[in-house]
Amino acid sequence: MAKVSTKQSALPFTEERKTSIQQRLLQWYRIHQRDLPWRRDQDPYKIWVSEVMLQQTRVETVIPYFHRFLERFPTLEALAAADEADVIKAWEGLGYYSRVRNLHAAVKEVVEKHGGKVPDTLETISQLKGVGPYTAGAILSIAYNRRVPAVDGNVLRVFSRLFASTDDIARVQTRKKMETWAYHLIPESNPRDFNQALMELGAMVCTPTSPSCATCPVRSDCLAYEKGMQHDLPVKKKAKPPVPVSLVFGWIRDGDRVLLERRPETGLLAGLWGLPTLETDASDSVQALIAWMEKHGMSIQPGETLGMVEHVFTHRKWRATIIGGTCVGIKRELPQHWRWATLDELEKVALPKVYQKAVQTALSSIFA
Repeated sequence: MAKVSTKQSALPFTEERKTSIQQRLLQWYRIHQRDLPWRRDQDPYKIWVSEVMLQQTRVETVIPYFHRFLERFPTLEALAAADEADVIKAWEGLGYYSRVRNLHAAVKEVVEKHGGKVPDTLETISQLKGVGPYTAGAILSIAYNRRVPAVDGNVLRVFSRLFASTDDIARVQTRKKMETWAYHLIPESNPRDFNQALMELGAMVCTPTSPSCATCPVRSDCLAYEKGMQHDLPVKKKAKPPVPVSLVFGWIRDGDRVLLERRPETGLLAGLWGLPTLETDASDSVQALIAWMEKHGMSIQPGETLGMVEHVFTHRKWRATIIGGTCVGIKRELPQHWRWATLDELEKVALPKVYQKAVQTALSSIFA
């Protein structure tokens, strides 16, 4: 992580406005902060887990997952010692599985290189896998009360409105600029509460589409409100729509067993198990699946089409046809990234949501 600039040139606030924002925001936070399970102590491990879970996931969704994950892995050492398959299974349903794999790798490094203590300096913690500028700032400020900015999407939105900034918040340069603003806004005495107050304001009051300006504690300091711009900010370049991708999922049976395929170690759903997946826009998807299976050394007797599932990722939109089939011959040893699983075993495998939907669709069709 690059160092946050400490230069005070071109800051969008005076010392008087800075003091006002600090006082009003901290007073509001003391009264209105939500009772969230990771706020009940300053355990850096719990804060770390919560921040990773909260990336691209709503608080309401995270809370039950947080409790279950901490019950399964109550300490950093317990998580470091766990098998990756168990860790991924505990994460099942939260999606974005690279988050938990990076977390798992990083806590192992903390145990091996740092004696089980989450680093308390920016330079060291930023070297851990998956720990970017925001996560580093959140852990250091909340757990260790360090004066380090933690600029997430909520804070970018709050700053855009508070200082009437028309900079595109999707740009790296904008984030770096606002990290500098945050650094100079954070009071020396209470970084922990101030950073959380900024995030809370964005989550509860300064919301994306309908900011509650009437109840905002820093309304009198907000330049966007003063100029009537609060509904026009922040400026954010629209992301490209996800690219549609046509696929075939194979529901390949051998007696009471179903064939699973482990995805490549890089790319979408890296290293996770799912149904055999063929990307194809062929008009005859059944023949495409037969040929693909033959290429991998397995002959199948195709069955009926069991249904279709759609799933939207950040950059891809999958539309998959599920085709049933029975294994009738294996010409050589199965590839290492294939395995058979009974239906009971299937429930214990950490399947990404798209494959969970596919399994349910297939079973519903078979047992209809």
